Amino acid sequence: MPSKAFLDTNILLYLLCADAAKAERAEELVGEGGVISIQVLNEFASVASRKLRMSIPEIRQCLVPIAQICSIEPLTLETHARGLDVAARYGFSVYDSMIVAAALLSGCGTLYSEDLHHRQRVDGLLIVNPFPVR
Repeated sequence: MPSKAFLDTNILLYLLCADAAKAERAEELVGEGGVISIQVLNEFASVASRKLRMSIPEIRQCLVPIAQICSIEPLTLETHARGLDVAARYGFSVYDSMIVAAALLSGCGTLYSEDLHHRQRVDGLLIVNPFPVR
């Protein structure tokens, strides 16, 4: 049985992308379920509002089905502490480290992200860029 996958914010944002191949791949990954965190929801809302100029009702409309399909990892003090450990050990940004920490704490085996090093392992978690360069 394949392990659970954690989806970084950029995966969800590609659901709204004009690039059909990336949007399709993002839809495939979200459709498989997986895990996201409260941070991912917050980052999505921030980018959708600021960069995509979406209204709050539009953002909610996008996030409701995602929240129904994916498991949602809470943002806790344990996540914060683990994220700081990841940042210190691997040199990732604090926000990326919190994503990694949430993936680790939720028991995921894979983290899909375009922002980190493809095929890198962090405490057993495999980071995969699902949008390979052609």
